[in-house]
Amino acid sequence: MRKLLYGVPAAALVAAAAVVGARDTPTATAAPVAPRATLVQVDRSAASAALPILRRHGASPVSKRLGVWRVPARSAPMLVPRLKQAGLILTSETDMLARPAGHLGAGDPLIRPWLTAVGADRAEPPGPGRAVTVIDSGLDLTHPEFANRPNTVALNEQRPGRRDAELYHGTAVSSMVAAPANGIGLVGVYPQALLKLWDASLGLGDVIAGIDAASQSGAGVINLSLGFDRPSRLLEDAVNRAFAGGSLIVAAAGNEREEGNPVEYPSYLPHVLTIAATSQSDAVTSFSNRTNYIDLAAPGDRIPVAVPTSFRESGFLAAASGTSFSAPIVSGASAWVWTARPELDNTQLFDLMRFSARDLPPSGFDPDTGFGMLDIPNALAAAAPAPDPQEPNEDIRLVRANGLFAAAKPALTRPGVMSASLSARVDAKEDPRDVYRVWVPARRTVVATLTPAGNVDLEGWAPATTTVARVSNRRLQRSARAGRATDTVRIRNAARSGAYYYVNVVAGGATGSSAYTLTLVTGSS
Repeated sequence: MRKLLYGVPAAALVAAAAVVGARDTPTATAAPVAPRATLVQVDRSAASAALPILRRHGASPVSKRLGVWRVPARSAPMLVPRLKQAGLILTSETDMLARPAGHLGAGDPLIRPWLTAVGADRAEPPGPGRAVTVIDSGLDLTHPEFANRPNTVALNEQRPGRRDAELYHGTAVSSMVAAPANGIGLVGVYPQALLKLWDASLGLGDVIAGIDAASQSGAGVINLSLGFDRPSRLLEDAVNRAFAGGSLIVAAAGNEREEGNPVEYPSYLPHVLTIAATSQSDAVTSFSNRTNYIDLAAPGDRIPVAVPTSFRESGFLAAASGTSFSAPIVSGASAWVWTARPELDNTQLFDLMRFSARDLPPSGFDPDTGFGMLDIPNALAAAAPAPDPQEPNEDIRLVRANGLFAAAKPALTRPGVMSASLSARVDAKEDPRDVYRVWVPARRTVVATLTPAGNVDLEGWAPATTTVARVSNRRLQRSARAGRATDTVRIRNAARSGAYYYVNVVAGGATGSSAYTLTLVTGSS
């Protein structure tokens, strides 16, 4: 069954919503005001007398055409009155810092502290760049936030009222990403984002079609604030195709904590950035699912959102809750970071967003908030992880020809290339296995050596293997030394002709990510 991820039932949420329009802006502690320089305008007729004095006291020219100079704060209190008294300057003004016309300064009344929780107040987002595609119940394109918004692209017809219980969801989720700084309502995390929309109101098929449409329209961020309570091979294939095409997939973790944290898809799938919800005190909410598949967290409790005016005359709810609203905050932030750092691929961005998170108690990774709270300034500044090659490659069908993809993934060794070395990483939940194709010549042996940074194991598999997900007689050898010990397997081809075998690198722990180096050398026997 498909679910849109509210924190509480829609009817209860509407009944409990606060009156929209109350001004509730983040507060800041006033800092001491530093003395400012003074700008002076020199009388042209007195320039020959005034300029040597200004230079001697450290003044610098601002505009020679206008005769304007900047006098340092330390000199101005005594120097400027004397120059005025001597008739050497026409006017003086205290220098000022311009108030930036930033995304939080346009007067939108529903700005809330969640923006400060993720650092959106400490950096200015760029113009449109990497797209965010919201696959949801449809956006009200007539809403005041979106009717005249540039860079808003509907990939199919938007019909937000198609299912009454989901009337406002797509509009609310979209507003978290990209509501513009226009003095109306609220501001999204990335106000100028290129926002793409896919109405998936009719179920799994629509979601799969939306993921496909989003990835075909260009590598970007795909937001899925929805879930299914049963696994779907087709949904997993759609996610893998989108990830292979360069997109980043972000999903809400689910809101069934009090019902025992049931499994949710796509949030449980590899290569899906799974987002928990936090309260205004940075604690996990009472509804956000607890699972080792959580990657990071973002605010999701009593968040102001836009809703269709047919649902609420004002067009806004002041207090919506759910991981549905945490996920698009991360989606918008990820597109912001990707736009600012276009050299990254999606494997780097995936781990950058996790590893740059602000840790929340308890220390380290935990199943409530993953690596911690989304931190946009950290993600903009942190060193990028190395690319993770050949992803997705969790099983044979993802790397052989005519599996999920028509073309096979490049073999590490092949005829004429008898040795190879590769650095990559695995993660117990997000990337549990890395499968590689390896050419083994007739009657020769390839020695595979794994040097891990954590607990990672190594396996060799026969050419006819269909899956490495379960043990079978196709598995030729396994090395599972504990911790960071080096693992080695020898793959012997006793046949009269060469063949492609498989090497499988397996995350050895229950949680956590580990880098490794895999080295392959073809021996004579």
